[in-house]
Amino acid sequence: MRLPSLPPRASWLPLLERALAEDLGPGDATSAAVLPEGSIGEAVVEARQALVVCGLPVAEAAFAALDPSLEVKREWPEGEARERDLPILRVRGSLRAILAAERTALNFLQRMCGVATWTRRFVHAVEGTGCRVLDTRKTLPGWRVLDKYATAVGGAANHRMGLYDAVLIKDNHVAAAGGVTAAVRAARAAAPPGLRIQVEVESAEQAEQALAAGAEWLLLDNRSPDELRALAARFRERAVLEASGGVTLANVRAFAETGVHYVSAGALTHSAPAADLALEITGVGA
Repeated sequence: MRLPSLPPRASWLPLLERALAEDLGPGDATSAAVLPEGSIGEAVVEARQALVVCGLPVAEAAFAALDPSLEVKREWPEGEARERDLPILRVRGSLRAILAAERTALNFLQRMCGVATWTRRFVHAVEGTGCRVLDTRKTLPGWRVLDKYATAVGGAANHRMGLYDAVLIKDNHVAAAGGVTAAVRAARAAAPPGLRIQVEVESAEQAEQALAAGAEWLLLDNRSPDELRALAARFRERAVLEASGGVTLANVRAFAETGVHYVSAGALTHSAPAADLALEITGVGA
């Protein structure tokens, strides 16, 4: 699998800086009291479970923010699976700086490895169906770019990043506009050039109306596998079909086998368990 590009630093560095400031406040009282100034040592960040490694550049930035002279070495590549009780990152230098950055670096790694690992399970569950897994906008507030990077590392495709990079006409838009045809025509007339037009439909009749009005992508929300199979047989060659609603690890393959092109799952980000990682001091002194 090709590793996705890390989002630009400017899109996530302010979040990291806020997290460090939140944790450190005026300084690490414990390390300042316990460790002599200038203490040098080495620590390792290790996986305590099998996981997909994700977020190493962000963790590295956390350590560098506390002390740019820290030596940080990756023990495993970004995006690769790692077995439990094995190191993924090694850090050497000021012990005060290492311990000051520890919690923040681990918080980012736990979230990002957790999302990537959870997503990889969904992706594996649909292997061989020809269907791809999509993420959604159900991300942790402030974490959108990192959450979506982590789902991509896990093997999912990114859906729209926000409300600005695609037109998605949902049931409330349809109701407010006076119907599917009116909503799609309005979008075709007024949407910025280059944005795809996707519309949520609740029946084959609405799907026909949406396609006649110029929609390119149909969102089939909260449909049963049998309903999806019938809609896919009729519309698969005429539009991109996306199934959504109530998708879990247990049922994602059933949705994928219906013939739709994509299955989107908010669970990739809103329900991903944090990965179990820890930092351990492995040596003290020069």
